[in-house]
Amino acid sequence: MKKIEAIIQPFKLDDVKEALKNIGIDGMTITEVRGHGRQKGHKEVYRGQEYNVDLLPKVKVELVVSSERTDEVVTTIIGAARTGKIGDGKIFLYEVQEAIRIRNDDRGESAI
Repeated sequence: MKKIEAIIQPFKLDDVKEALKNIGIDGMTITEVRGHGRQKGHKEVYRGQEYNVDLLPKVKVELVVSSERTDEVVTTIIGAARTGKIGDGKIFLYEVQEAIRIRNDDRGESAI
């Protein structure tokens, strides 16, 4: 099993969720996060004062899938989240040793 962690633009969340739903992926965790990469933020003026906004709002999508579906899911996320501009985000992949459903103690892929 693999854990897929995607950091994407907030306005692309609905597109990503819909694309994943279309390939049969419906379990995921969504977290609002802040950060920056090459974007490095921007300057804004508020009440006459200029200040740097260097931590930009992003959304983190986390899901665990079977190893066989990893490439399909990653390709789907890329297709739905890409705008072609700096700040589209990143995807990280992790090995998952075990998954356990708390409700009934299902283990392994049956728990996801």
